[in-house]
Order: sequence, then structure tokens, then C-alpha cells
Amino acid sequence: MDGAGRTHRLRALAPPGAVWVTPDRPAVPDTAPAVVVDDPHRLDDATLRALSDVARRAVPVLLGRRPTLDRAALAELDELAARDGVVQLEPLDAAAIAALTGRADLHVASAGRPAIAALLAGGGLLPRVQRRLAAEPGVADIARTLALGLDLTDDVLAAATGQPPDALAGALRTLRDLGFLVPGAERLVPAVATALLDDLAPAERRRVHARVATALAGSGADPVAAATQLRAARIRAGADVFRAAGDCLRFTDPAAAIGWYADAVDAGADPAQVAAGHAEAAALVGLPVDPAPGDPHRLALVAGAVAAHDGRPARAADVLVAAAPPGPLLAVPSLVALGRAAEARALATGEPAPFRLLAAAVLAAGDEPAAAVPLLIEAAEAAERTPAAVVPPDTPHAWGAVVAVTAGDAATAEHLLGRALDRGVGGPVGAQRHRLLLAWVRLRAGRYDTAVAELRRLGTGLPGREVLLAAALRAGLARRSGDIAKLREAWSSVEPVLARQAVDLFQAEQVEELAVAATRLRRPQRIAPVLAALDSAVAGLGHPPAWTVTVAWIRLQLGVAADDATAVKAAAAAMAGRGQGRQRAQAAAAATWARSVGGTVDLDDVVAAVDGLAEAELPWEASRLAGHAAIRTADPGAARRLLEVARELSGVEQERAGEGNAAGLSEREVEVARLVLDGRTHKEIGAQLYISPKTVEHHVARIRVKVGATDRAEFVAALKSLLNS
Repeated sequence: MDGAGRTHRLRALAPPGAVWVTPDRPAVPDTAPAVVVDDPHRLDDATLRALSDVARRAVPVLLGRRPTLDRAALAELDELAARDGVVQLEPLDAAAIAALTGRADLHVASAGRPAIAALLAGGGLLPRVQRRLAAEPGVADIARTLALGLDLTDDVLAAATGQPPDALAGALRTLRDLGFLVPGAERLVPAVATALLDDLAPAERRRVHARVATALAGSGADPVAAATQLRAARIRAGADVFRAAGDCLRFTDPAAAIGWYADAVDAGADPAQVAAGHAEAAALVGLPVDPAPGDPHRLALVAGAVAAHDGRPARAADVLVAAAPPGPLLAVPSLVALGRAAEARALATGEPAPFRLLAAAVLAAGDEPAAAVPLLIEAAEAAERTPAAVVPPDTPHAWGAVVAVTAGDAATAEHLLGRALDRGVGGPVGAQRHRLLLAWVRLRAGRYDTAVAELRRLGTGLPGREVLLAAALRAGLARRSGDIAKLREAWSSVEPVLARQAVDLFQAEQVEELAVAATRLRRPQRIAPVLAALDSAVAGLGHPPAWTVTVAWIRLQLGVAADDATAVKAAAAAMAGRGQGRQRAQAAAAATWARSVGGTVDLDDVVAAVDGLAEAELPWEASRLAGHAAIRTADPGAARRLLEVARELSGVEQERAGEGNAAGLSEREVEVARLVLDGRTHKEIGAQLYISPKTVEHHVARIRVKVGATDRAEFVAALKSLLNS
């Protein structure tokens, strides 16, 4: 039986009086008008040669044979019979199968084989398959393995069936001749595969599964592809294959890896063998990491990373310092953030390279953040090229963004965070952190839409570090809206975060938002221990200028919020002459603020300080300084000018006009843009709009970011398109 319907076709073609020669009736006639030969592969060579002699006497011979010509005598007879033409029997289409069997649902299962369809309709397929394979045990083993429907290479198929690789071709040819293979393919006819699998006893099925799993595990094939095949075939015997798939994906697709580890345990793997990999994947997804026996080195690294994610930098640092390499190197950023400078410097060597670069950059950030930014960019790029096989306490991209903001470089911060999100750095936990940090960067730069959108999409179960960041975002938005009711609402998420008293220097600007909220709501006792921790960290680092200014700036903002002139003056004195770039602008603004609370308001001095803050990408603080000075000056003209500056920098118009045009420009930004298109200089625009050239420069920079222009030509083209549409 090969299911092709040869016998049926021979009966249709045979002329009247033709003599049939079959294995059951092998006698060759001396004379006949025609001879019909069915199943010639089952005839002996002598009979085949006698039939060839008949054909040479010009007697028509109709030969119905299988595809394979495996003997010279059969090949000779085939060549003689082919003189009268060759008919290639193709599978029947669905309509023909339905006409043959009376059932329209058997075409796919039978692959168009008429005999198989007929046997399916009559219920006799399995006995016929069993009889055909009984005499060929090696072929039967291959057929049972093929019945699983896996895409196995020849080497794997041979190993799984215990056959030498060079025997596969003959076995597959036999299966094709039996009609068990789909025409033109090396897979079983679906109905035959189902019959073979149904005939397997449970123990025998398990043995087949185990052989296939063992062959795949030892083949060197891609573990994920191999595991996917086993899962599709519902083979539960491949513990090693499933574990290898989890190991392969634990850093690139941790959610999938967790599933493979579960399959490995279900298939009999020792839970201790998968514990470390499962913990690594769970940490990257943000799932709880259960303590379990396993590789203590890898589990210690995971524990340190999880502590960092949970917002417990001291615990993270201690765990990582005690771990084997690269644990101590991974601890360096947390040690710096906590003010443990000597330990950090001693451990800032080794591999992997991205974290060595990160350690060097974080150590340098306190003296000059702008100088540390290039190192952080290099660390981020190195992490993208060669991802480390560890769960990071934090990513170079996140550290880079925080330091870039401290340097007054929001564009670089956004660039790093965008790269991290595009490339999936740090897994799902990293993506969540990078999105929140991106919202934070834009909040600090005066662009609030992203912060609002990110808070709306937040789910539950944030790790502790992101709870603090989200609380700072809520407090910052409430502070900038001037809505005390919203600030009270935000406080519900702020107070539990402050109660933990687990903060570090790299969270200092987030703490600023929380501290101001505490002061505005008359809860100063909540912020005092947190500020004391930051003071201790700054002292531990030797009072580097950047961190000194950052923490003193918090105290300045608290003094302003509480209208405490003494606190403002003390904070300004702590900042005097410290730092470069943004820190220098903050120090200058602090001095101006101190003079303002004392009743001395010099218009030029205030405008210069405001422009410095705006240029350092602190527009909200610049607006607050201008407004603070405006209400303290006795000069009505100066007051009007400062209130105008405060309004320009507050971002209120920007939020109100966010949907007014494609780029979200405020009314004043549209005015500035039109004058830029007219070819006016910053000084000319400032004179016409009664604002300083520095404020104009700030507007232009914000417009450029909004329209996505990278050079002047793109900028002008974008403005023409936007304003003339």
C-alpha cells in the first residue's frame, strides 16, 4: 500500500483480455494481448526478466510501480513498459477525496492519498500501517519519531532512532514507497502520524520522547529552537533542553526564560540547577526572587541587584562587596552614592568593561558632572555592544541620565534613555526605570506632558527605587501647578518613601521635590533624617563641589518655601564659589535669592541669575527666582519685567497651548519663532518682546527640541512648515 491508487488506475487502463501478473499470481503468460503488472517490487528477478522478454515481443505491458527503482531487473522492465507512456499519479484534491469516501473532512488528514482516505473512512488504517512496518523495525522507529512532527536534522533523527545516518535515506525512501510520507516532503501523512502515536503505549511514548530530547540536547542545536520543538510536540522529557533555553534567554527575554525554567523543573530538572538562572530572569522582570539553593555566586549578585532595585543602596552595596567578582565592581556606584569613597576607589577595577567605565564616571561626577558624561556615554555604548551576564543594580544609561541632568545636559540624558528603551537594556525592570527617568528629565527641563503620561500608565508593584521616583514626579507636578490640593494628594505616596530614609546622592534632586512637599505641608520632621543622610554622604566624599551644591540647593529651596531668610542665606553661603556649569549658575542664583529675601533686588542681577538657571535647564527654578524678586522690589517697572520673565519660564503657557499646534509651542514661543524667521537676532527679539536675550536663547533652544531640528537649516525649514501651514 502506498495509497496512490495505482491498482484502481490500472484497472481503468487495462484493455479487454489483459493478463494480470501480481505477487499473488506471478505466472508470466507466453502469449497475451496485454500484460498488467501490479506491485512489481514484490516480484523476484526471474519473474521480472520474463516480463521484460514479453515486452520485447511488442506485447503491451502496463506497469504500476512505486516511485523507487531498487533493482536492475525492475529498472529494465520499467524502461520497456515506458515506451507506451508514463502516468504520474498525483494526490487527489479535496473534491475527489469527498467523492471517493463520502466525507469532505479527510483530504488534509490523508494528504490526498486515496487508499489512506478510504481506510480512514472504513476504520482500517492502523492495522494496515502496523502490518507494513512490522517487517522493518528500523523504519518503524524512524516513522514513530517523525510522527511527533518535529523539524529534526538528519543527525538528530539518526541519534534519536539509533540508526546510522547513512541509513536514513533508505528508510525515508521506504516510507515514501509505502505511501506514508506527504508527497514531495519528508513528513508523515497526518493520519498515519496520528495512528502511530495513538498506537504507542505510555511507557513507549515516554521512551521515544526521551530519545528525541537526548538527541536534541547533544546536537549543539539552538537551545530555544530545540525547546520550542519539544514544547510544540508536548514532550516533557527535555529537562536539559528546557534549562538551556532558559539560560540562553534569561537576559534578553527574561519572561520567556522563566517559562523555560518552569518546563525544565516539570521535566525533572533539579530545582537547584535552575535556581540562579530563574532568579536572574525574575529580577529583570520585577518578580519576587525566592531564596533557594543554587549557585551561591550568581544568587549573591542577584540579591545585590534586587536590593538596589528595591531602593536599599546600603544593603545592595554590602551584598555586592561581599560577593565574588564582578560584585565589588558593581557595588562602586552605590558606594559613591552613599559617600563611601575609599571603598569605592579601591574596588573600581576589573571586568566587565561597561561597569568599570561606569565606576570611573561615577567617581568623577562629584567634582565635575560634565566631565563624567562622556565616560557614562562610553559605558552605555559598551553595555549595548557586550551585555554583561549579570543582573545590573542599575544601567549605565540610567546613571548617565542622572549625571547629565546634574550637568545641565537634558538632551544627552534623553538620548541615553531613548537608546536604553530602544535596545531593551536592563529588561522590563530597566524599561520601567528608563521611562520614569525620561519623565523626570523632562519635568526638570520644564516639559511636563511626558511626566503626566508616564504617571498615568504606572501599574502597581513598583520596586522601591521607582516608588521614590514616581513620588517625586507627582510632587514635582503638584508643586509646579501651584495646586495645594494636588500636593496633598501626592503626599500619600511621598510620606511612605521618606519614612524609609533609604536615599543616596544620585536621588538628591528627587529628594528636593519630596522635601519641598514636606515643607509646604508642614511636615519638616519627615525630611530632616533624609537631609542628614545626604549631608553624611557628601562629607564622606570630601565635599565635592557638585554634590555640595546639589544638597545645599535643597536647603535653599526649603528656605524659600518656608520664607526662612536665615536658611536661604546659609544655603547660599554653602554654595558660594562652588562648582562649574550648572552648579555655578545655582550658586549665583542662590546669592541673588539671599539678597532678595533681605530686601535687596537689583534687576540686572536677578535677570542674569534667572538667565543662568534657564541656560542650565532649570526653568522652573528660574521662574521662581524671578517671581520671588518681583514681589520684593519697590520698583514697579522692575516688578513688571520680572513677572513677565517668571511667566515666560513657568511653563504654564506651554501646558495651556500644548494642543494648539503640531509642535506644542506656547504663544510666546510662536512669537519668538516668527521673529526668528524674520531674521531677527536674539537681542532684537528681546527688545521687541521686552525680555532678555538670554531668555530668547532659552525659548529658541526649547523650540528647536520640540520641532526636532539638529541644525539651523532644519530649524528654519521646520518653522516655515509649522508657521505657514
